[in-house]
Amino acid sequence: MNQHASPHVNHPPLKVVPARYPWRLAGALFAAFILLAIIQSIATNDRWEWGVFRQWFFDPVILSGLGKTLLLTLLGTVFGVMLGTALALARLSSSYLLNALAWGYIWLFRSLPLLLVLIVLYNFSYLYDNLSLGIPFTNIAFFSTPTVDLLDQFSVAVIGLSLVQSAYTAEIIRGGILGVEQGQHEAAAALGLPAYRRTFRIILPQALRSILPTGFNEVISLAKGTSIVYVLSMPELFYTVQVIYNRTQQVIPLLMVATAWYLLITTVLSILQHYVERYFARGTVRQVAPTLFKRLRRWRIAGY
Repeated sequence: MNQHASPHVNHPPLKVVPARYPWRLAGALFAAFILLAIIQSIATNDRWEWGVFRQWFFDPVILSGLGKTLLLTLLGTVFGVMLGTALALARLSSSYLLNALAWGYIWLFRSLPLLLVLIVLYNFSYLYDNLSLGIPFTNIAFFSTPTVDLLDQFSVAVIGLSLVQSAYTAEIIRGGILGVEQGQHEAAAALGLPAYRRTFRIILPQALRSILPTGFNEVISLAKGTSIVYVLSMPELFYTVQVIYNRTQQVIPLLMVATAWYLLITTVLSILQHYVERYFARGTVRQVAPTLFKRLRRWRIAGY
């Protein structure tokens, strides 16, 4: 009898048991049930008045208000980022005066509601009849104009949105810069580059990866926050919808028009955020995340 085991023993084939996730399946079924119930409730309830929704969705008056909303969002974002970047750099400056001024600005405009800022700016002509630029404590003025001519509804809305937005943007940018490793600051200084080039060519590009998600979140909040300028009787999207449903008494369908457009704006900004983050992720990750279209194509192929 051979006491040595044969190296070629035929083992029975292994039985592969697929992993089962009963709670995941139960959660998916529950979510599908809720979704179908919501769709059925909205589609079969005539009080939503979807015919009125279709009538007003592409109406020129609504599109004009939408254009004002998009323009306010764009200008508030651009000016907010420019001023916020300057404030963030001032907060990180070694100058105590710059640091204190930037901190005071951020403290003030993060403390005040946007509604209050807009109302104060709209009534600024009560405090100052003229706005001028010159040398303090002298009669020398390089520029002077009546306040009521300079601060109309649109300019008040842009200035108010930019002032408040820049305070939050400054803290986002400052947090991103502080998140860059100290060794990167030292390496940039060792190259002998001027401070502004170190900041804009080395530090800020690295900080962008942590700035972008929160920054886009603020842009989306700004797009929705433009609705607050209705207090200025400015015909942006929400104010335009209000004027129409006050005249026609078709409140719900017109509110759904505004809802759909705000959802569309948020969706476009979210898609833009995905591609911008993907662009700045190059060189920092081994494999860049696939685009949304590539993911959809993979799901379509997998479905077959």
